Order: sequence, then structure tokens, then C-alpha cells
Amino acid sequence: MVTCFLISFFERSADRLECGPDSATASPLPGTPPPHPEYLGDRARLRLKKKKQKNNELMADVHFVLGPPGATRTVPAHKYVLAVAPVAFLILLKYMYSDEIDLEADMVLATLYAAKKYIVPALAKACINFLETSLKAKNACVLLSQSRLFEEPELTQRCLEFIDAQAEMVLRSEGFCEIDRQTLEIIITREAFNTKEEVVFEALLNWAEAECKRQGLPVTPGNKRHLVRIPTMTLEEFAKRAAQADILTLEETHAIFLWYTATNKPRLDFPLTKRKGLSPQRCHRFQSSVYRSNQWQYRGHCDSIQFAVDRRVFIAGLSLYGSSSGKAEYSVKIELKRLGMVLAQNLTKFMSDGSGNTFPVWFEHSVQVEQDICYTASAVLDGSNLSYFGQEGMTEVQCGKVAFQFQCSWDSTNGTGVQGGQIPELIFCA
Repeated sequence: MVTCFLISFFERSADRLECGPDSATASPLPGTPPPHPEYLGDRARLRLKKKKQKNNELMADVHFVLGPPGATRTVPAHKYVLAVAPVAFLILLKYMYSDEIDLEADMVLATLYAAKKYIVPALAKACINFLETSLKAKNACVLLSQSRLFEEPELTQRCLEFIDAQAEMVLRSEGFCEIDRQTLEIIITREAFNTKEEVVFEALLNWAEAECKRQGLPVTPGNKRHLVRIPTMTLEEFAKRAAQADILTLEETHAIFLWYTATNKPRLDFPLTKRKGLSPQRCHRFQSSVYRSNQWQYRGHCDSIQFAVDRRVFIAGLSLYGSSSGKAEYSVKIELKRLGMVLAQNLTKFMSDGSGNTFPVWFEHSVQVEQDICYTASAVLDGSNLSYFGQEGMTEVQCGKVAFQFQCSWDSTNGTGVQGGQIPELIFCA
């Protein structure tokens, strides 16, 4: 039976997760494992070869004549070093002649390559900014791989933060199955993953199947063995999927079931520590909450507020007020919009205990919110007539390193504004 390279890869990853990265080789990016030795070796050898050919006549394709007449110098060069895509080169030339930057989505990586090759830092920075604002679940993993190739640590860190916050959508994307093995290892060992381990398991299964096809290997149980933090799944999650996926041996399956159920737990060759995930923060915009016998009702009207932040964050949900007349259930629809376009929404229910406490309502997926751009958070509740509401609202609220600014929304039809009303808290990850 063919033994897939994935076995040794994931076993090696397991050792790192159990023991921690060696201090001498640890990556400068927090929470990121060191690059794979093979990756460093290939790049080091390529750099050495290119260095030896600098100013070398051997197999030179072109000669540059430099200097004034009578004092010229001829410098040999090689087309494989100088070559760039035509469109990217035209963008480079346009910038050098006119200081104008006209980037295209399908050519931005090629333009970044040209800008770095010919040492045009302003154009390279523009490319990085373009890529950062273009981050989506479908391209985050590919951009992470490219950021490592181009040695852009800021873009790398930005990609990792995005992947952590929107882990489930990223792992379910087609782009995840297209990444190289080293990038996969960086992603899958993240502690801040904001998703369930069963989602990680399914993603690894899909990636391995795609990789085996790329390598020309048969897709068999031996080829699809994965390292997942299986013991951090619930027993039900393990029994429904992982135990029946035909990637574990009978001995491993038996040992894991015993680990869930027995007093004397067997030793497992899987990481046992649950991922830390992201810690949501709450921006509270009111200084007090009150209720009155003839005022604030949530009966199908829209409560809405506009806000902006001074740095990029991910909005995970809203906290809401509930009943002031005892325990009550509310139906609620929450939305997050930008320029009238719905970015996220959720239709659900929550129980209010009759106190002035706030009650969190979550979006299905966290939403990336850019700095200095206006967004609108809305809630439509239907439930108990008499309700709590906030007062002494603040126009600006500092939450850790993030400053929130609030203003009234035209969508609000139930009285909510900056000074008082509903939506007391925005739940976010920074």
C-alpha cells in the first residue's frame, strides 16, 4: 500500500504541537511555526545561484551600457532575472513616469513582483495595501502563501489575522485546497482559530485529497491520515464523522473512544489541548440603562446606529437589551451594512431574564470592518412590550487599542440614536 508523504508531515507537526517550537528556529510571527527546512533550503540555493551570476558574462542575454560617452561601462545581465509580465511592467513604467498607480486585481501580484525586483518601494507598498483590502475567505490562504514568497511580514500577519477571525469560511473555501504544504502547516497549527475542530478535520480531509491528486497518489485511507486535535471534539462529533471517515486505524479509534469514556485514559498520539480561539471584546456605548412604565417597546420596529473605527477589526455580533417586565423571549434579526449593502445578518431568538443585562446575538461569521469607514448596525426585535433601553450615550468610546465613533442612522425607526436606545454593545475581535 502506498504510504503518503502526509503521514510523516502530520506526525512531525504533532511533535511540534506537543513540545513547542525550538527557540532557535521560532518564527518572528506570534503563533506561527517556523518555515519548513525544505522551503528555506530551496530559496537559499536559488539566491546563491543568482548571486554567483551577478555581473557575470556566462550565458548573459543582455548588456547595459552605463555612463557618459568616453567613460561607459558595460554590465551583463540575464533575462530570467529581469523578466516580468508585460502588463505589470507597463504599470511599473506608468508609475515611474507619472507617479500614477493603476492596479488591476488579476495583475497585482505580478506588479508587486516587478516593484520589489526593481526596488520601487512606493509601488510595492501600494500593491500590499491593495491586497490587504482585497482579503476574502476565498483568497486569504493563497495570499498568505504569496506573502511568504515575497517576504512581506505585514501582509503575512494580516492574512493570518483574517484567517483566525474567519476560520470556518476560509477552511471551507476552494482556495484552502490549493495551498502548498508549508502554508498548510502554518495555518493548521494556529492557536487562535475561531472555529470548531470538526471543521478543521473536514478541511484537512479535502486538502489531502486535492494534494494526493496533484501528486498522482491514489486517494486511499493511508493517504488521507491527518493530524487534528481530535480529543478536543465532542464525543458526538467524533462518533458521527471522524470515527467513520476511514482515516484512523481500529486501534486508534478504540483508544480515542476509551479516552472519551474511561477513567484511566490511554495515551493518544494527537494534540490534546483545545485551540484558544479569539477572545471577543465588547464596546459599550451607554453609561446607564433604565426602563419606564410607558416607554421603550420592541415590537417589530428597527433600532439602528452608525459607527466607524480607527483600526481594522472584526464584528462578531451585537448585544441587546430585553424585557423590563420579567422573563421573556424575543425574536430578533440583526444586520451589519455598509453603504446599504448587507454584509452579515442573523435571524434568531434569545431569552431575556427581566434584568437590565445585555444579551449577545451573534452573526454566523465575523465581518471585517475597515478603519475610517461608516457601517450600520441594526436590530429588529419582536417580543415583550416593556423593555430596557440605554441612556447617556457616548459619541466616542475607546476599547483597548480601538476607538469607536457613533452617529445616528436614518434606518432607525424606533428611537435609537447616539444618546439613547437599543444596541448597547458591539462585539468585536481586534
